[in-house]
Amino acid sequence: MINPWIHDFAAYDFWAKPVGLLYLASLLRENGYHVHYIDCLNPCHPETKHETHVKPPKRRPSGDGKYPKENIPKPEPLKDIPKRYSRYGITPRILKNELLQIKKPDLIFVTSMMTYWYPGVFETIELIRQNIPDVPVILGGNYATLCPEHAAKWSGADMVISGEGERSINKLLKDLLGNDLQFIPDIKNLDSYPYPAFDLISRKDQVPIITSRGCPYRCTYCASHLLNDGFRVRDPVKVVDEIEFWNRQSGIKNFSFYDDALFVNSKGRATPMLKEIIRRRLDCDFHCPNGLHLREINEELSNLMFKARFKTIRFGFETASIKRQFETGGKITNDETREAITHLRNAGYKTKETGMYILCGLPGQTASEVRESINFIKSCGARPVIAEFSPIPGTPIWDEAVKASPYNISEEPLFHNNSLLPCQGEQLTYEMYIELKKLTRI
Repeated sequence: MINPWIHDFAAYDFWAKPVGLLYLASLLRENGYHVHYIDCLNPCHPETKHETHVKPPKRRPSGDGKYPKENIPKPEPLKDIPKRYSRYGITPRILKNELLQIKKPDLIFVTSMMTYWYPGVFETIELIRQNIPDVPVILGGNYATLCPEHAAKWSGADMVISGEGERSINKLLKDLLGNDLQFIPDIKNLDSYPYPAFDLISRKDQVPIITSRGCPYRCTYCASHLLNDGFRVRDPVKVVDEIEFWNRQSGIKNFSFYDDALFVNSKGRATPMLKEIIRRRLDCDFHCPNGLHLREINEELSNLMFKARFKTIRFGFETASIKRQFETGGKITNDETREAITHLRNAGYKTKETGMYILCGLPGQTASEVRESINFIKSCGARPVIAEFSPIPGTPIWDEAVKASPYNISEEPLFHNNSLLPCQGEQLTYEMYIELKKLTRI
């Protein structure tokens, strides 16, 4: 199991872990397979200290922080972008040594994240081919799901798997190794899955927790419904069981939530989960870098979050434009946002702690709309956080993005990169975006 490099203009570890890959690892181990895990994004690999040209990354006690990085040449499509391009993670020398130290495996699984991070995936697979030839390489994850044709043509993998790996793993193993899995979890019941194999991670400064997969909303810019089969939730008490397990067994005190819909149906899910965390008096802090749903925030939920030590909270507000709120999915209104922020402030959260994501760079969006959204969030007593729009193939807004973008986003996933502001236009230029970023800091 290999978590590949990131190649990008910038990257920061917001409590990231390859949860899907580690779920597959635990499933394979339940069936008697020996699994070896290599994390190319390991920020604290012991061999990094011997790489004198790589600056040790600054890490925070909460489990987030910078990656080690090396400047590398930009891919040809990005050669005119006036920014430095880097490989984030361990050095190629370290990866080569890791590969040479393991017994020749039967299969190699490589995951993937952002579509425009594929060069890091390709370089990882190339190094695998050079050092462990004649072993099937299976590519899965978000890029493989959203750009399957591109991945199949260019990645160098023997097989590209789309969607959730648990659905295809049994057939894959039977076809390639002639083996049937004896234990297969109920795909509809997330609590039937074994815990992800976080014990394979060398430095466990935080653990991500999944309480659900998918989302009942269909926001036009979001790929959640493309990456997950429906909306499925876990028993909130069993979620706390997992948190307590990692806390007691490994001393983990920082946990992150990766859910797309952590607070949806909060009365039956988030509220009992928070109450159980408080009842057990767990010595833990919780972080939610993914956008939480504001509509669910009320007085009770806000107080429970604060008491349960939810430290990093971010919400998906997106825009103050009533017209665009309706067009993109209708998951929140301005009045609901103002009321939710009031509850959060009354519970004890300060302005700087209450981050509200504002989408910037949507097709046809104007700088004035983004500016009004920033000012609205400030007037409510929260902190605006710019979230640059990245066009995602298969989403309802995709065709509109293809028409609006000055880049060839339909053919080249590198142009999906949100740092390019892929759908910028005369009414929202890159220079205007920089000024808007400054406005959020005032």
